[in-house]
Amino acid sequence: MPIGATVATEAVFSVLFDNPFLHTTTFGGNPLACTAALATINVLITQNLADRAAQQGAFLLDGLRRLATECPELIVEARGLGLLQAIEFRENEIGYVFASELFKCGILVAGTLNNAKSVRIEPPLTITHNQCAQVLLQAG
Repeated sequence: MPIGATVATEAVFSVLFDNPFLHTTTFGGNPLACTAALATINVLITQNLADRAAQQGAFLLDGLRRLATECPELIVEARGLGLLQAIEFRENEIGYVFASELFKCGILVAGTLNNAKSVRIEPPLTITHNQCAQVLLQAG
């Protein structure tokens, strides 16, 4: 469901005051997209997904950093914030094998645009503690 938003200070938006058509929107005013966006915001708030993401992300990152400590010959570091995380490998081929093996276990990760040296781990905000533990088990 395509929707976008722009947030800026009055000073930034001031360039649009004389000619508001300098900035238009492709998806603006779509009632279906707006309804979906409001429903999404409602779920984010009522299910406290931001706090859950912080908690699950801390657990997952702690485990990935432990893995990096245990395998310094393979892993440069594990880093991230919330549930957007990455493992940086010493060689592109190691990251590719890591991602391929996780995929065989049903865990989808993503490389970067031009290599697999850094592998992104980007689970949904709704991931459970047990699912995070499963990722760490398979990653180890």
